[in-house]
Amino acid sequence: MKRVNQMESKIIFCQTEDTNMLPLYATTIGFWEHQAETLRPTGFPDYQIHQIHEGKGELVIQEKRYIVGSGDVFCLFPNITHSYAPISSKWKLSWISFNGREAGQMLLYAGIRESGPAKLKEDNWLNPLKEMLSLSESNELETNLERSKQLYALLLDLKSNLVSPLNEALELERIKPVLHHIESNLHRALPLKELAEVIAVSPQYLCRLFQKTIHDRPVTYINKQRINLSKQLMFNERDKKMYEIAQLVGFENASYFCLVFKRLTGMSPEQFKQLHGLD
Repeated sequence: MKRVNQMESKIIFCQTEDTNMLPLYATTIGFWEHQAETLRPTGFPDYQIHQIHEGKGELVIQEKRYIVGSGDVFCLFPNITHSYAPISSKWKLSWISFNGREAGQMLLYAGIRESGPAKLKEDNWLNPLKEMLSLSESNELETNLERSKQLYALLLDLKSNLVSPLNEALELERIKPVLHHIESNLHRALPLKELAEVIAVSPQYLCRLFQKTIHDRPVTYINKQRINLSKQLMFNERDKKMYEIAQLVGFENASYFCLVFKRLTGMSPEQFKQLHGLD
């Protein structure tokens, strides 16, 4: 088998009726020794991720211009106006287009919320993409299922491989003491003013920090952590009554605890216990 970094230009079409039923599936995978200019005024029907291996290009997304080169990736969401073109003698890149009902959520998990470029922590091949290009070019179900598995792995890998924007990374570092304080004090009330004092900012500014870094309001984040802890307590301390669990995770009464639990999980605490055989 030819090594991927020595391969010739190729494109693999891998969408079938069977794969369309999967929550995440590839539609095309490819590698260009030199990517030609591509203009898409009405966008592309699927999500796309491109990894640049050599050279530089200009990426335009809805009139925003970026210069992208080796060590960069860029993601394009469906039906978004874009174009990209080489600005060096050679512009080598690989790509995958994909779709499925979980595609948007998996990108969100990786930290990608919109079309645009990002930088990798290391200028190496993304291994799952490399593996997909090394697979047989067959469009058989078994090969497409393997591509779906590798696509899932690729999106998981992106979460740890992407460099966060400097400002966002600094803000996340700044808010970490607040997150630790919350984790250590879930058993009691946590006023916003108290949380803000942990890092000496105003409550209003703390709310903005949460939205920028955690993408949640402080009260929503705290409730999620309380509910996660309550699940663990249901496993570890099965003799405790529901009102005792509620108190241990900082809720004043069991009724409000049950309301929040159902809002965040889609089921009541009792249904959760039944589902996991904890009764």
